[in-house]
Amino acid sequence: MAVSDEQPVGIDELLERVRAGYARVEPHKAYEAARAGEALLVDIRYAALRERDGLIPGAVVVERNELEWRLDPQGSHRLPEATGHDLRIVVICNEGYASSLAAASLHQLGLRRATDLVGGFQAWRAEGLPVTR
Repeated sequence: MAVSDEQPVGIDELLERVRAGYARVEPHKAYEAARAGEALLVDIRYAALRERDGLIPGAVVVERNELEWRLDPQGSHRLPEATGHDLRIVVICNEGYASSLAAASLHQLGLRRATDLVGGFQAWRAEGLPVTR
């Protein structure tokens, strides 16, 4: 087992580091990009939150534990929407924390245009953007 000289970081520092690697998107910008066909919205919230709060129309629901397998353009379990590494993906969680880590993971797969929604689903809803039950 290799020994690392790197010091452990807390979650706040980790979030700061991964978010520095890409530009996050605000709710209205994500909405417009999705409407224009320029971005794929991916909802990673777990079922209980989706049932409680509703869904974003047109967003693809992918459980967090399946995200990389479903969006890897080279993977055998990919979604039909996972057409290439140049796909712009906006990952949406409940409040915009888990989605940052998910977007960073997608970057490691070569999906360099992956980003996440600032404030998550709660910010989307607070902005009065479309939600279905």
